[in-house]
Formats: sequence, C-alpha cells, structure tokens
Amino acid sequence: MHTSDSIVIIPTYNEKENIEKIIRAVFGLEDPLKAPEGKAKCFHILIIDDGSPDGTASIVKGLMAQPEFSDRLFIMERSGKLGLGTAYIAGFKWALERDYEYVFEMDADFSHDPNDLPRLYAACAPKTDDNPEGGYDVAIGSRYVSGVNVVNWPIGRVLMSYFASKYVRIVTGFKVHDTTAGFKCYRRRVLETIELDKIRFKGYAFQIEMKYTAYKIGFKIKEVSVIFVNRREGTSKMSGGIFGEAFFGVMRLRWDGWTRKYPKINER
Repeated sequence: MHTSDSIVIIPTYNEKENIEKIIRAVFGLEDPLKAPEGKAKCFHILIIDDGSPDGTASIVKGLMAQPEFSDRLFIMERSGKLGLGTAYIAGFKWALERDYEYVFEMDADFSHDPNDLPRLYAACAPKTDDNPEGGYDVAIGSRYVSGVNVVNWPIGRVLMSYFASKYVRIVTGFKVHDTTAGFKCYRRRVLETIELDKIRFKGYAFQIEMKYTAYKIGFKIKEVSVIFVNRREGTSKMSGGIFGEAFFGVMRLRWDGWTRKYPKINER
C-alpha cells in the first residue's frame, strides 16, 4: 500500500515519448538509493490527458494495471485540448476531494527535474529543526531567482520568458522573480481558499493568475531555485497566442488587484 500526502499533477497532450519515463522517475524518489540526498519521498501522480491521439493515455493505463502502480497512479481523460489552466483546475478539484495536503504542478517532458520535487515539498512542509526552510504555502520552482537557470532554450525564448516575468513584476508589483513558472507546490489550504471557478485564464497567464491570487490573499510564497532544461523528446505546446494572453491578462490582474475582494485565509 503506497500512501502519500502529496499528488503530482501532470497534464499531457502527445507525450508518448516521455510519459512512462517521467512516471518512473517520480516513483523512483521513494527509493533512498535514487532520491536526492537519500531523502526518500513517496508521491502519487495524476495524469490529465487531453485526448492525445498518440496513445499517451493508453501507456498510462497500461502502467496503472501493474500492481506496483495501481494505488498511486491515476488518470483523468478529457476530450480534446481544453487548455492548461482548465486541466490543472480539474486536477486541483480532484485532489481536494481526497486527502492530499500537498499538490504539485509539473510538466511531462523533463523540463522540470523530478529530483526537485522533494525540495518544493520541504519548502511547504512545516518548519522544524530538521526543516528550517519550511513553513511556506506555495513553493515555486524558479528559473530566475538566482540568475537565469535555463538550459538548451533558444535565446529568443529565454529572453521572452525572462522579460515576461519582469513585465509582470513591474505592472503588478508582485515580487516573485519567475511569475510564469509551471513547477509548483501548493498546500491544500491555498487551493481551498482560492476560488478556483473564478480563475479566468487557460494558457500561460494561468500560472501568473494563480500565483498573483495566492499573493493577494496573503499566502507565503517561496522561490526554490531550479534548473529548467528544454525538452529532448516530443513537441513543445508553446505558441504566440499563449504569450499574448499573458501580456494582456496581466493588465486585467492589476485592475483586479485594485478592485476585487479576495477571500480571507481560514486559519484552522
């Protein structure tokens, strides 16, 4: 029986080259010989597949049929590409219906290193003598908190991503270096407090909106420095329209910051 307080949500569309590898890498963290610094940690995984025609979902379901994966690997299948934001919102609601305390976002293509999951977990776990850096509500796997930690991206995309985060900071006053990061850990109470059905954006801007909303509510946010590596296999899903949504969406978020009444934190 593999019990866990943590669920890693991985949205997929045509990731047959990567999906089994990433699943096995995350589950490998349970092995002290494979876990970073020997600190083993068991994570569950929820795959949210948007009708991948390449058979991604079939690969996942094949793994789910294996006894060692049956109680910790789950899939939600959706019909067609419905947007990154809606995939994560569906996953958040799924996790909240269960007993997970820590909910992660991660890509399937190894641009986010599974070995960094325990570091994000530690940032959100209670602060103790053994975990002096803990106690945060949101942990962000940040590419820019300690310089520019991006490998194998075209320089144009690096600059676009870096200055997009700068733009968000200038317009909103939000003091996070990597506002567009998609590698994160949320404590349960963050997702319970954020009014998920009021999150508007579906693409790149979704990541900004979730962070900004958590910040405006008053949750504590920690940036954990990570190295982002461009995918080696499969095809990127990024497009100019995604960046356009983010550019204009930030202005709307700033307006919301002045006019919207945000929920209060339930200190239970």
